[in-house]
Amino acid sequence: MPPPDPAVSAVRGALRRLLGSAEAAPFRGAPLAVACSGGADSLALAAAASHVARREGVAVHGLVVDHGLQVGSADVADRAAEQLRGLGCSARVIEVEVGRGGGLEAAARRARYAALRAERPPGSLVLLGHTLDDQAETVLLGLGRGSGARSIAGMRPVDPPWARPFLSVRRATTEAACAALGLEPWLDPHNSDARFTRVRLRTEVLPLLEDALQGGVREALARTARQLREDADALDSLAAEVRGRVEAGEVLDAVALQEVPGALRRRVLRVWLLERGIPEITDEHLRAADALVSDWRGQGGPALPGDFVLRRAHGTLLVEAAGCKPPNG
Repeated sequence: MPPPDPAVSAVRGALRRLLGSAEAAPFRGAPLAVACSGGADSLALAAAASHVARREGVAVHGLVVDHGLQVGSADVADRAAEQLRGLGCSARVIEVEVGRGGGLEAAARRARYAALRAERPPGSLVLLGHTLDDQAETVLLGLGRGSGARSIAGMRPVDPPWARPFLSVRRATTEAACAALGLEPWLDPHNSDARFTRVRLRTEVLPLLEDALQGGVREALARTARQLREDADALDSLAAEVRGRVEAGEVLDAVALQEVPGALRRRVLRVWLLERGIPEITDEHLRAADALVSDWRGQGGPALPGDFVLRRAHGTLLVEAAGCKPPNG
């Protein structure tokens, strides 16, 4: 038997490496779910999953989400499901209703992820076909938003129930794998629609950067994301230890927290505020909260989203509903 095509070997190898990782160990032996749009990335992933799963003796369930946003979307979904069955996977089409909050892209993503989470087999990972190219685009979007290291740390390979085996695989490789396997990917017209920010990054910004920096930009952005993710994980672990020392019930010891480096202090504050029910925390909110610790001069606390206020009283920080009488001292 001749060796498999190099692109086919690449996608199969990427999936095997992810499934053999420590992060995926809790899911070993469980069925695999593959989110499939019918595009090249997800079809190549489904083909790799079918091949690997046969060797591992586990089932593969294809989940095709029909967003209903384009004429003929049901036909596209049915064709994707048909190709999944041809690969030896079970396949199911899930129809979702997409809202409009936060823009079409974000609303479609929320609807899709909610459906995949609800419909996956119990205890399974959901394999997503995000590639190295997608990771590079994500890093650039995070840079543009300016919302800190986490926003440019990109997507995680394993973030249960999600798993992304192709974050080190180029989009061109998934396309070549489909061609070698005789699969017919669907070309989503949204992927060439310049109204979407990601499309302009893909078709205008990244090619310009590649030209100006003489290539390798996508790989460099993906490496940067991995390095930042590792650094952020280490800082988050240290911040959790700090929080264990400075938290008492519903308050934080602001005096003890003042002695902690700012990067750790703000991580403690961010997680603590989120757990108090604050819906969204911007960098501006976080630094205003941090000033109650690092630059305390008797000032009042900042107003926070969700009609909350952060206050300092008797050397501690506490969150209150707006309108409560400020504590003394």
